[in-house]
Amino acid sequence: MAHGMVEVAVTGLGASTPLGGDMEATWAAMLAGRSGVSVIAEDWAASLPVRIAAQLAVEPTEVLGRVEARRLDRCEQLALVCAREAWAQAGRPEVDPERLAVVIGTGTGGVRSLLAQDDALEASGARKVSPYTVPMMMANGPAAWVSMELGALGGARTPVSACSSGAEAIAMGLDLIRLGRADVVVAGGTEACVAPLPIAAFAQMTALSTRNDDPDAASRPFDRDRDGFVLGEGATLLVLERADLARARSARVHGYLAGAGITSSAVHITGSDAHGQLRAMGQALADSGLSGLDIGHVHAHATSTPSGDLVEAEAVAAGIGSHPVVTATKSMTGHLLGAAGALGAAAALLALRDGRVPAIRNLERPDPEVKLDLVRGAPRGGSWDAALANSFGFGGHNVSLVFTRA
Repeated sequence: MAHGMVEVAVTGLGASTPLGGDMEATWAAMLAGRSGVSVIAEDWAASLPVRIAAQLAVEPTEVLGRVEARRLDRCEQLALVCAREAWAQAGRPEVDPERLAVVIGTGTGGVRSLLAQDDALEASGARKVSPYTVPMMMANGPAAWVSMELGALGGARTPVSACSSGAEAIAMGLDLIRLGRADVVVAGGTEACVAPLPIAAFAQMTALSTRNDDPDAASRPFDRDRDGFVLGEGATLLVLERADLARARSARVHGYLAGAGITSSAVHITGSDAHGQLRAMGQALADSGLSGLDIGHVHAHATSTPSGDLVEAEAVAAGIGSHPVVTATKSMTGHLLGAAGALGAAAALLALRDGRVPAIRNLERPDPEVKLDLVRGAPRGGSWDAALANSFGFGGHNVSLVFTRA
């Protein structure tokens, strides 16, 4: 934490992912090296060039109930499930509603609802379109529903920055608390776009792995044989709180959000560059008052694309060094797009808390061009004081977050 800054604690975590229906189940599965990738069972996938995805371990409708869930898009359902878990874990802090804010990022918003209602319109006419369509498809829906759930009057915000949306939401939460505009912020990301059009579109870009016959091995960051990412779905939310308030109520603190950096690469609409990533990491370090030598662990964005992983490896080696222990949990969860940065942030925080970094799954033949201390085979144990989590998105969005141990 830079001198004079308000200290920000993380007091609650909530997740629903391809590895588990809550944060601790997800984290246990990461440490166990399990894969959440599987063949898509629905008939619509049969004609697609890519027929695998990382689908949810627990359906949100099992948690919410049908009546509540039916007017929500899947990404909104996920946000509510995670908000309830994170808020309960934080001990339901008693905070002035006007000092409580919500920031939830998403890449595509309610795209599944939009596509489903378009099908209804084309098949049966306008009268068959649901009156809930607009609140289901709008990208700010998840933040709005969570703000109503918690009675948050301090703002409900929605960064839409492709795959870095969730990380940017956390960075925005940090700013809100430091600027004195909120005391508690529920921040993170949600995404649910495992559907025919998104898969077909990513496949046409040749961004996705085509290992349809071997889904467990499809996502392989930093491996020589990587051939693209696996589309995933899920959500992760963090409760950020002014540390003095957390201490005053004897809340459990998982760790501290010490700094954030946000840059844009302005190079290519679907790519980033090492320079833009370097600047984001540098900003995050400066913001936290730390140097690269202080970082013991890096949670890499590493989606498993041939070029993307190399660009990030180059940037991390240049900006942080080759000493940190590096993992990439998308090898297990697939790529949760707008929720990926929030899940990566939570994993980095938990690695500090528990002194264990998950191994990168499917890292059988490390790319010789990657000059990093990659964790493979089994989790790496140790004691680290600080971790950095990267998140990079289409459009050249670069976000880095720095966490410190409680």
